[in-house]
Amino acid sequence: MSYLDVDRRILALAFARMVDSLGNSFLIVVLPLYITSGVVTGGTFGLSATLITGLILSAFGFFNSGIQPFAGNLSDRTGRRRIFVIAGLLTLTVANFVYTLVDSYGAVLLVRITQGVGVALTVPATIALVNELSRESARGEAMGVFNTFRMIGFGLGPVVAGGVVASGPYLGGTITGFEAAFYVATLSALLGALCVYLLVEDPEQEEADAGEDISIAVLDRVRDDKLLDPVFTLGVASLFMAIGIALLEPLEHHINTTLGQTATMFGIEFSAFVLAQVLLQAPIGSWSDEYGRKPFILAGMLILVPATLAQGLVTTPAGMIVARFVQGAAGAAVFAPAMALAGDLATGRSSGTTLSVLTMAFGLGTAIGPLSAGLLAGITLPFGTAYATPFVFGAVLAFLGFCLVYSQVDETVDTGGAEPVEPGAAAAD
Repeated sequence: MSYLDVDRRILALAFARMVDSLGNSFLIVVLPLYITSGVVTGGTFGLSATLITGLILSAFGFFNSGIQPFAGNLSDRTGRRRIFVIAGLLTLTVANFVYTLVDSYGAVLLVRITQGVGVALTVPATIALVNELSRESARGEAMGVFNTFRMIGFGLGPVVAGGVVASGPYLGGTITGFEAAFYVATLSALLGALCVYLLVEDPEQEEADAGEDISIAVLDRVRDDKLLDPVFTLGVASLFMAIGIALLEPLEHHINTTLGQTATMFGIEFSAFVLAQVLLQAPIGSWSDEYGRKPFILAGMLILVPATLAQGLVTTPAGMIVARFVQGAAGAAVFAPAMALAGDLATGRSSGTTLSVLTMAFGLGTAIGPLSAGLLAGITLPFGTAYATPFVFGAVLAFLGFCLVYSQVDETVDTGGAEPVEPGAAAAD
């Protein structure tokens, strides 16, 4: 496949998401260090510093996920996706800069919540634009290309961030390493906003048909042989996948101790997942246009089971790298085909509302995953290491996701076999 075949507006959105993700992923490394560096003091609401730090790190995911359905539906009703993307990126620009001005836990928490709002405005509208700007026969390819760029930014951010913080201060000591990192995140979000403003336009829309109801359909009211709505089912599967992916980060200390490795090796293991995503997102998305969405989603969810479980059982850094790479490959098999399948089922201008179910679920999973790991790591199983329990939990969720998709989701691409679901049929109620 060639990126030249993709609509230039999709490439512009992908580039904007890449630089935005680079800035946001800076904070994966920088924010925990900043909160515990001694710069942030006071305003803990009577809570311990450890607990307030956990709340700050989780607030982003919860607010991001909670607001996405509202933002997606509002972009449907107005038919103006572009302004939501720009507004969200500008909100992130301001929030990233404000980190350099605050020095209390309460203020940092408010800034983190603001970041969640900014991403919530951006993501559903961006995915809806990609869905609407792509050809029906190449929707999986477009989703794969978009997410490839996002993962490039996400993968580079933590690597660059560590160097930026460690190399400070700058300009004769006037700018600390932390401030420099926040400035990079600020400029990244601003560059993304400028890119969308200059290169992206809303597609021509037919008469508005997006409803005001933002409730998520749980039960299927169209197909007599299915219980659950297919988009809801894909959302649950995305939630389970995201929880399993996010289990690793809070267990860094335990993993390094057990495997006898350094923080640098842990960074390599973390990056193995991203590398697999970057290599496989676009081709798998393109293949799903030709061979169908459901087979790739099922394969990905099934492979997630051993790949997630292995992370709690490996005894060497090499084993962890392999497990993370395989988990990344499995995630790549799920993400683009699932987004494309949900896009196939969206009707008229309902893309923002429909696709926000998946993006909300994934964001919620990235917030629940670290909390789950922290709670479950102290529970001992009769096999594996001390941190194996969270990964067993993640593997079980992945298998449940596989079962749900297998039984409740129909194919939407005509591959010459069974009759595909008519695009939009699931949303027709």
